[in-house]
Amino acid sequence: MAIGRTVIEGRVVGTDAGLAVDARYGHFTAMQVRGGRVRGLDLHLDRLETAGRELFGAGVGRERVVGSIRAVLGDDIRDASVRVYVLLEGESPRVFATARPPVDLGGAPRSVRPVVYQRYLPHIKHVGGFPQHHLGRLVAADGYDEALLTTADGVIAEGAVTNVGCFDGETVVWPEAPMLRGITMRLLEAAMERSGVRQERRVIRVGDLPAYDGVFLTNSRGMVAVGRVGAVALNVDPEAMRRLGELYESVPWDAI
Repeated sequence: MAIGRTVIEGRVVGTDAGLAVDARYGHFTAMQVRGGRVRGLDLHLDRLETAGRELFGAGVGRERVVGSIRAVLGDDIRDASVRVYVLLEGESPRVFATARPPVDLGGAPRSVRPVVYQRYLPHIKHVGGFPQHHLGRLVAADGYDEALLTTADGVIAEGAVTNVGCFDGETVVWPEAPMLRGITMRLLEAAMERSGVRQERRVIRVGDLPAYDGVFLTNSRGMVAVGRVGAVALNVDPEAMRRLGELYESVPWDAI
């Protein structure tokens, strides 16, 4: 059965109502649900509460969010890509949730193309992502999988819809730049800290990438290696990706 469901404040409103929610004012979180469970549920709930306080002066409450996730899954959907939006309607924020087919990011190494762009309020996963969608379409037309957002002098912040990490020997290096710290990135950071894997933040420029042992992307769909930036091939370290994948797989699933 094809998945396509939207709820507003816990009430199912159909299969197409979620198509326009990105055009409104608000913020959201995206997650992969498997077997009725999700990794990092508390991080998703905290993200929505923190962003709500900054944008609206108050969060919507964890119970409303969890109730919306349960409603959009219903009794019949166990695996899905779920988004929860908190959108301003008049003076009051409302909670929308959508369920779409599940997706995994893994597979062959991806190609990225640098573009000069920095997101407004980058620490918030806000809706209305026209620039990122536009840049994604532009690089896709040139045969690339993802846009790499940089400053004018090539300092990397993040991907259009991903975080970027690098391997430097036994150390994982994250960009030192304004960005959205994605849930998968944060779960990996915590897993590496528990396992004693070294990690640090550095200013990373596009020209630095070929010197690393490997480069990877993360988002709510998982993680994948990067094999090319622009016309330049990058090192791909299968062993490092395997170790990183094992760390991510060690993160427990939370019941919704």
